[in-house]
Amino acid sequence: MSTSTEYAQSTGRAAWSGKLAFVLSAAASAVGLGAMWRFPYLAAKYGGGAFLITYFAFTFTIGIALLLLENALGRKTGQSSIGAFRAFGKKYMFIGVIMSAVPFIIGPYYNVIGGWVTKYLFAYATGEGASLTSSDYFTSFISDPVQSILFMLIFMALTYFIVWRGVNKGIEKSNLIMMPLLIVFAIGIAAYSLSLPGAAEGVAFYLVPDLSKFSPELVISALGQTFFTLSLAMGIMVTYGSYLDKSIKLTNSVTQIAGTTFSVSLLAGFMIIPATFASLGSGEAVAENAGPSLMFVILPQVFAGLGDVAPIIATVFFVLVLFAALTSCISIIEACVSIVADYLHCSRGKALLSVAIWTTLMGLVVNLGYSSLSFIQPLGEGSSILDFADFISNSVLMPIAALLTCVFVGWFVGTKVIEEEVMLSAEFKLRKLWAFMIKYIAPIVLVIILVAYVAQTFGFFKM
Repeated sequence: MSTSTEYAQSTGRAAWSGKLAFVLSAAASAVGLGAMWRFPYLAAKYGGGAFLITYFAFTFTIGIALLLLENALGRKTGQSSIGAFRAFGKKYMFIGVIMSAVPFIIGPYYNVIGGWVTKYLFAYATGEGASLTSSDYFTSFISDPVQSILFMLIFMALTYFIVWRGVNKGIEKSNLIMMPLLIVFAIGIAAYSLSLPGAAEGVAFYLVPDLSKFSPELVISALGQTFFTLSLAMGIMVTYGSYLDKSIKLTNSVTQIAGTTFSVSLLAGFMIIPATFASLGSGEAVAENAGPSLMFVILPQVFAGLGDVAPIIATVFFVLVLFAALTSCISIIEACVSIVADYLHCSRGKALLSVAIWTTLMGLVVNLGYSSLSFIQPLGEGSSILDFADFISNSVLMPIAALLTCVFVGWFVGTKVIEEEVMLSAEFKLRKLWAFMIKYIAPIVLVIILVAYVAQTFGFFKM
């Protein structure tokens, strides 16, 4: 079997130094802000344990099936998403184009949110954390174009620098540092959260299934969270798979990626739910503060009640969240760079420059959506440019890209193409079950997700 170095030299493409680097980098991509704030409030909203069990089931069935498909597709073709589909014929290239559009839409607004995290970390680290407890602080900050843009640019600079360093010296090395630290910090904060008075009730709420909360809405939300947290249908896993040595076992690797992602989501729940439950008095109160308000409004108020240790706990927490935001954003920008470099046959440097210009300019537009461009409300009164970008990427393009990928592999080129790639390095005992999932189960699920999320956005369905 070839080594990673030999593989890279023979293909002229960057390659992971080994399995650990790949698994950590792919897991780092998946462990982002969706795990840090979206998972806890969804768990709180849908009865704690009931949501947790459903999410676990989907992660280790349909989630792993699609994760395996995308990584194998990238490794087989040695290309990012557009090139990977074009390798089977130009008529299939449009699938890659749809998938590739996702990171170009997500990248700008993810950097904006990364700027928010950077600002809060800076405030706690410099002793200004007390000011964050004001209920209107967050709104005032994001509507201040100078401050919000400044911190977005700081976050962007960190992301661009790591991607500029390359796959091995940049992405691998940063993830080998940030991912272990993220897990250690998460365990530490979760342990502290569990020690707070009243936290035991929050733990019981989080872990004990409330079957009365089981509903179609719960199932759809758990399915959606599975896609968001595993970085599926974003071009990222196809790109990361294209850097993968043929000798690395894909079956084991994707299981480890899914396991790491689920574990961090579980830890995020332990960090946030017991503490906020104890502070707010119920799981419903946690769920009512869904989205950015949970992290940027409610949690600072929770930290304020911790006494002398509040600045330390809050600082460590936002370092953890910064790591999560960075590791995910790095993978988004890397996917964009790889797509541009492969499609235009240009150097990484030129590709990164063009991606950085696009992401920065669009990031400015998203940022100004809370100030001078706040009159633009694409999804109705009270919505923002960020909300629209999130809806188009996560609720429309991602399900469509994943659906087309499943139909493409399951019904046009055939599942054997992927099965053979997987079996180059490992047995594939469950290949018949995997093929059934890709051909029948996944497409049905993806249509349900697409219809439900579009209907929810326009008020026809409530989750």
